[in-house]
Amino acid sequence: MTPEHWKQATQELAMHDEVMHKLISGFKGAALRSHGDAFTTLARSIVSQQISVKAAESVWHKVVAKVPEITPQLIHNIGKDVLRCCGLSKRKADYLQDLSLHFINKDLNETMWHEMDDEALILELTRVKGVGRWTAEMFLIFHMLRPDVLPMNDLGLKRALSMHYNDNQPVSEVRMRVISELWKPWRSVATWYLWRSLDSLPVEY
Repeated sequence: MTPEHWKQATQELAMHDEVMHKLISGFKGAALRSHGDAFTTLARSIVSQQISVKAAESVWHKVVAKVPEITPQLIHNIGKDVLRCCGLSKRKADYLQDLSLHFINKDLNETMWHEMDDEALILELTRVKGVGRWTAEMFLIFHMLRPDVLPMNDLGLKRALSMHYNDNQPVSEVRMRVISELWKPWRSVATWYLWRSLDSLPVEY
């Protein structure tokens, strides 16, 4: 599922930012896609923590090969040892098991998520072991399809900002915020295009 706001967002970003205009023109027809499943999005985000898009895809495909369907119960049932054989660290295997238990036990208030603002939902999600702010932000972007999330600690975003806006020099947090002012209220969309500029594989969670 592609966000309903995508067309409007790309038009406005291209109008206000020359870099965005170039990137959006270069990836015509491309768009963020949601898989529509909360557990899968969070699980993939945990798998992807601090590794490249390509490495994350490889590990995730190995996990998918071990179960007929990605559900909290099936991920819990296969156990930590099988998850580690897929390439997950011990810590990430623990995180996936804990996440699956939160869904099995209905510890997360899913019915209220659409009514929560971004910060409230981040606070809710980070109660889960292994779900930090970055993972929660990926969930907001890829599952909730929130349009204006800026993942300040994302390494790919920092690298792309350095490349496209800062003469390949490291970008400070202040500089990131100044640049991203042009993108409001579509910072999630701008971030997706910057990720795409770095890797032929689209980022998916």
